[in-house]
Amino acid sequence: MIPWIQLDRAPVPGGGELRLKQRGSEFSIMLGANELMNSRLSGSEEALAKFSCKRIRGRPTQKILIGGLGMGFTLRAALAQLGDDASVTVAELVPAVVAWARGPMAPVFCGCLDDPRVVIHEGDVGDLIRSGKGFWDAILLDVDNGPEGLTRQGNDALYDLSGLASAHAALKPGGVLSVWSSGPDAGFTRRLRQAGFSVEEVATRARGKRGARHVIWIATKPAR
Repeated sequence: MIPWIQLDRAPVPGGGELRLKQRGSEFSIMLGANELMNSRLSGSEEALAKFSCKRIRGRPTQKILIGGLGMGFTLRAALAQLGDDASVTVAELVPAVVAWARGPMAPVFCGCLDDPRVVIHEGDVGDLIRSGKGFWDAILLDVDNGPEGLTRQGNDALYDLSGLASAHAALKPGGVLSVWSSGPDAGFTRRLRQAGFSVEEVATRARGKRGARHVIWIATKPAR
């Protein structure tokens, strides 16, 4: 079997370290002993974009915010669903992840970072959420393994009632907040409803019909 090779490592603001590993054409990004993402497992990340874009289809000049670049699966799926007049802002907290996307992982990204609809923001997605009132048609969050701030404790502020209220305010009427998770969380579902969203939980697979089961929350702001 081809051994894993560590290509790079990068600090996470607030603590922790990401490691980029490669085995043949396969890539993995690790946080400690936890694998955050793998280039062979893209199904649920793509579903995050597809479910979200379906709910805002037909809106003019759609504005999408994606929290977490990852391996670009959500971004690529969103671009495939959106029109030429849409714009997609991707907030990535760790600059090295963007460098990896343009460097060793460029074959995985297939040039999507050069799409004219894409803007890369190297910083905290929470800052963009708090600064935009009624600006976004959809906010897609895939910055952790779920609403528990695994990657960095500071991400907890995205998932508490205050953070969800900020997301609600940042969305246009009828806009959607979509959150990826490795598993269910009944408390998070309750908080979404408390923040004024109507909520749908969608089960999806990491890879085809055999991969691990993941959860996506589709939380919709009332149209009026």
